[in-house]
Amino acid sequence: MKRRNIRKGFSLMIVLIAISSLMVGCNSSKNTSSATAESSSTLTLGMMPSIDAIPFIIAHEQGFDKEHGVELDLEMFKSAKDRDAAFQAEQLDGISADLIAMAIYNEADLDVKITSTTFGEFSLLTGADDVNEVKDLKGKTVILSKNTSTEYSVAMMLRQVGLNEEDITVTEVPQIPTRLELLKSNKADAAILPEPYVTMGQADGLKQLNSTTEAGINPFILAFPQEVIDIKEKEIVAMYAAYDDAVNYLKSHEESEYIDLIIEEVGFPEDLKNEITVPDYLFANQVDVEQVETAFTWAREKGLLTKDIKPEDVISDVVFK
Repeated sequence: MKRRNIRKGFSLMIVLIAISSLMVGCNSSKNTSSATAESSSTLTLGMMPSIDAIPFIIAHEQGFDKEHGVELDLEMFKSAKDRDAAFQAEQLDGISADLIAMAIYNEADLDVKITSTTFGEFSLLTGADDVNEVKDLKGKTVILSKNTSTEYSVAMMLRQVGLNEEDITVTEVPQIPTRLELLKSNKADAAILPEPYVTMGQADGLKQLNSTTEAGINPFILAFPQEVIDIKEKEIVAMYAAYDDAVNYLKSHEESEYIDLIIEEVGFPEDLKNEITVPDYLFANQVDVEQVETAFTWAREKGLLTKDIKPEDVISDVVFK
């Protein structure tokens, strides 16, 4: 299977804008043949080592994927840029991404579809004594990565308290570990972070102002090229069945039975084992249309999306009709 449109689109996308990394480096240097040349029973997913990956990890480690007739090959990346490079090289069938990335993909003429939402989370942390609520950030410095879902999430949190992005001073730092260190060193008043850096920051005395979960913001998605959906529909359906089995497992088993696996795969420090809170995961479900509309509206305001793309243009019904 050739993906000329994807290759062309990614080149254009890189010219338009580099999707900033969620973390630094790539912990997967595996050079494999194209995912499309593998057995049709395998799905290769490019994921970030974050909480939204946990059900997929459990699904594979417990063998739920094979029970449903698919084998999940999970490639973990610490950089969205490296993940996208692997996607461009056709080494991945699908990716864990976000709605702002989807806007950029489709602006670049990529026929990539959302197959579901995922359970991710960003938190806005501070170490400043005079900042106790989001509204206290007026005139303050906030660390984030521009033109990404982190900037989008901060923008939405500000709007909820009557502020906008012009009310803060943005310091752009794509590297998540660096954001945390700068915040701990009082080089900024706040920063938006994913796990495990939220737990690490709170363990060092940082306080949470808000989170995407509390704010009702969910830009986190799983996406596949339409060409892959056409060829591997059965495998994608099987993957979500395995995902739901993993959610059942997480709900019915003690954390002690799987917490070491989470520490290893997601990157939580061993000494924070007792501080880790595993989310109450929902069963797989499709992205909320309103979430897509809101994210795309913001992307248009930022000049990242100029095309008239509607939610139905980017949402697949391969699993959720």
